[in-house]
Amino acid sequence: MDGLFAPVEGTWQPVSPRLATVRRILLVPLVAAVALIGVILVLLPLDTWVTVLGGALAIGGLAGMVWTWVWAGRNQRSWGYAENVDDLLVTSGVMFKRLVAIPYGRMQFVDVQAGPVARAFGIATVTLHTASPETAAQIPGLPADEATRLRNRLTDLGETRGAGL
Repeated sequence: MDGLFAPVEGTWQPVSPRLATVRRILLVPLVAAVALIGVILVLLPLDTWVTVLGGALAIGGLAGMVWTWVWAGRNQRSWGYAENVDDLLVTSGVMFKRLVAIPYGRMQFVDVQAGPVARAFGIATVTLHTASPETAAQIPGLPADEATRLRNRLTDLGETRGAGL
Protein backbone atom coordinates (compact mmCIF):
# COMPACT_ATOMS: atom_id res chain seq x y z
CA MET A 1 0.00 0.00 0.00
CA ASP A 2 2.94 2.36 0.60
CA GLY A 3 3.82 2.11 -3.10
CA LEU A 4 0.50 3.77 -3.89
CA PHE A 5 1.78 7.01 -2.37
CA ALA A 6 5.42 6.79 -3.47
CA PRO A 7 6.72 9.42 -5.90
CA VAL A 8 7.61 8.20 -9.39
CA GLU A 9 11.02 9.84 -9.21
CA GLY A 10 13.10 11.14 -6.32
CA THR A 11 11.95 11.35 -2.73
CA TRP A 12 9.42 13.35 -0.76
CA GLN A 13 10.61 16.75 0.36
CA PRO A 14 9.27 17.43 3.86
CA VAL A 15 7.91 20.73 5.10
CA SER A 16 9.51 22.67 7.94
CA PRO A 17 9.04 21.45 11.54
CA ARG A 18 8.18 25.07 12.32
CA LEU A 19 4.73 24.37 10.84
CA ALA A 20 3.90 22.27 13.92
CA THR A 21 5.16 25.05 16.19
CA VAL A 22 3.01 27.66 14.45
CA ARG A 23 -0.09 25.47 14.66
CA ARG A 24 0.57 24.80 18.34
CA ILE A 25 0.95 28.51 19.03
CA LEU A 26 -2.36 29.24 17.30
CA LEU A 27 -4.46 26.31 18.56
CA VAL A 28 -3.28 25.34 22.05
CA PRO A 29 -4.22 28.68 23.66
CA LEU A 30 -7.77 28.37 22.30
CA VAL A 31 -8.18 24.93 23.82
CA ALA A 32 -6.48 26.09 27.03
CA ALA A 33 -9.09 28.86 27.31
CA VAL A 34 -11.82 26.19 27.36
CA ALA A 35 -9.98 24.37 30.15
CA LEU A 36 -9.57 27.62 32.09
CA ILE A 37 -13.28 28.40 31.81
CA GLY A 38 -13.98 24.92 33.13
CA VAL A 39 -11.68 25.41 36.12
CA ILE A 40 -13.29 28.76 36.91
CA LEU A 41 -16.77 27.18 36.80
CA VAL A 42 -15.62 24.44 39.19
CA LEU A 43 -14.14 26.93 41.66
CA LEU A 44 -17.11 29.32 41.74
CA PRO A 45 -19.89 28.53 44.23
CA LEU A 46 -22.58 27.81 41.63
CA ASP A 47 -25.20 25.11 41.13
CA THR A 48 -24.08 21.50 40.99
CA TRP A 49 -24.82 21.13 37.28
CA VAL A 50 -22.62 24.15 36.50
CA THR A 51 -19.79 22.65 38.56
CA VAL A 52 -20.15 19.34 36.68
CA LEU A 53 -20.19 21.21 33.38
CA GLY A 54 -17.07 23.10 34.47
CA GLY A 55 -15.33 19.85 35.36
CA ALA A 56 -16.22 18.39 31.99
CA LEU A 57 -14.90 21.51 30.24
CA ALA A 58 -11.68 21.41 32.26
CA ILE A 59 -11.04 17.74 31.53
CA GLY A 60 -12.07 18.11 27.89
CA GLY A 61 -9.89 21.19 27.49
CA LEU A 62 -6.83 19.47 28.99
CA ALA A 63 -7.38 16.42 26.76
CA GLY A 64 -7.84 18.76 23.80
CA MET A 65 -4.54 20.49 24.55
CA VAL A 66 -2.69 17.17 24.55
CA TRP A 67 -4.47 16.01 21.39
CA THR A 68 -3.74 19.31 19.59
CA TRP A 69 -0.07 19.13 20.54
CA VAL A 70 0.27 15.60 19.16
CA TRP A 71 -1.89 16.33 16.10
CA ALA A 72 0.23 19.33 15.07
CA GLY A 73 3.41 17.24 14.98
CA ARG A 74 1.85 14.29 13.15
CA ASN A 75 0.13 16.57 10.64
CA GLN A 76 3.36 18.45 9.90
CA ARG A 77 5.23 15.19 9.28
CA SER A 78 2.52 13.97 6.87
CA TRP A 79 3.06 16.81 4.36
CA GLY A 80 5.50 16.38 1.49
CA TYR A 81 6.04 17.22 -2.14
CA ALA A 82 8.08 15.84 -5.02
CA GLU A 83 9.01 17.59 -8.24
CA ASN A 84 8.85 15.16 -11.17
CA VAL A 85 9.67 15.85 -14.81
CA ASP A 86 6.06 16.49 -15.84
CA ASP A 87 4.17 17.11 -12.60
CA LEU A 88 4.30 18.10 -8.98
CA LEU A 89 3.15 15.57 -6.39
CA VAL A 90 1.75 16.73 -3.04
CA THR A 91 0.89 14.31 -0.25
CA SER A 92 -0.71 14.84 3.14
CA GLY A 93 -2.80 13.13 5.76
CA VAL A 94 -2.21 10.70 8.57
CA MET A 95 -5.42 8.71 8.80
CA PHE A 96 -6.80 9.65 5.40
CA LYS A 97 -3.78 9.87 3.09
CA ARG A 98 -4.07 12.05 0.00
CA LEU A 99 -1.87 12.35 -3.07
CA VAL A 100 -2.42 15.05 -5.69
CA ALA A 101 -0.50 15.04 -8.98
CA ILE A 102 -0.58 18.38 -10.76
CA PRO A 103 0.80 18.52 -14.32
CA TYR A 104 2.92 21.64 -14.79
CA GLY A 105 1.01 22.52 -17.96
CA ARG A 106 -2.31 22.64 -16.06
CA MET A 107 -1.20 25.21 -13.49
CA GLN A 108 -2.85 28.58 -13.92
CA PHE A 109 -1.12 30.45 -11.14
CA VAL A 110 0.93 29.94 -8.01
CA ASP A 111 0.01 31.75 -4.81
CA VAL A 112 2.29 32.27 -1.79
CA GLN A 113 0.78 33.30 1.55
CA ALA A 114 2.06 33.81 5.07
CA GLY A 115 0.21 35.22 8.06
CA PRO A 116 1.93 37.23 10.79
CA VAL A 117 2.81 34.19 12.95
CA ALA A 118 4.04 32.21 9.95
CA ARG A 119 6.18 35.17 8.84
CA ALA A 120 7.66 35.44 12.33
CA PHE A 121 8.74 31.80 12.02
CA GLY A 122 9.94 32.21 8.42
CA ILE A 123 7.46 29.86 6.75
CA ALA A 124 4.87 30.26 3.99
CA THR A 125 2.17 28.30 2.15
CA VAL A 126 2.45 27.73 -1.59
CA THR A 127 -0.89 27.12 -3.31
CA LEU A 128 -1.11 25.81 -6.87
CA HIS A 129 -4.29 26.71 -8.75
CA THR A 130 -5.62 24.86 -11.77
CA ALA A 131 -8.83 25.17 -13.76
CA SER A 132 -10.36 22.47 -11.55
CA PRO A 133 -10.60 23.10 -7.81
CA GLU A 134 -10.25 19.33 -7.29
CA THR A 135 -6.65 19.35 -8.48
CA ALA A 136 -5.56 22.53 -6.73
CA ALA A 137 -3.09 21.83 -3.94
CA GLN A 138 -1.31 23.65 -1.18
CA ILE A 139 1.99 23.01 0.54
CA PRO A 140 2.03 24.65 3.99
CA GLY A 141 5.09 25.21 6.14
CA LEU A 142 7.74 25.78 3.50
CA PRO A 143 10.74 27.87 4.55
CA ALA A 144 10.46 31.30 2.92
CA ASP A 145 13.45 30.80 0.59
CA GLU A 146 12.13 27.39 -0.53
CA ALA A 147 8.66 28.88 -1.09
CA THR A 148 10.20 31.57 -3.30
CA ARG A 149 12.29 29.02 -5.23
CA LEU A 150 9.31 26.71 -5.72
CA ARG A 151 7.03 29.59 -6.79
CA ASN A 152 9.55 30.76 -9.39
CA ARG A 153 10.23 27.24 -10.69
CA LEU A 154 6.54 26.33 -10.93
CA THR A 155 5.71 29.61 -12.64
CA ASP A 156 8.45 29.04 -15.22
CA LEU A 157 7.40 25.42 -15.80
CA GLY A 158 3.75 26.42 -16.05
CA GLU A 159 4.54 29.02 -18.69
CA THR A 160 6.68 26.69 -20.82
CA ARG A 161 4.45 23.60 -20.51
CA GLY A 162 1.11 25.39 -20.73
CA ALA A 163 1.68 27.03 -24.10
CA GLY A 164 -0.99 24.87 -25.79
CA LEU A 165 -3.76 25.83 -23.36
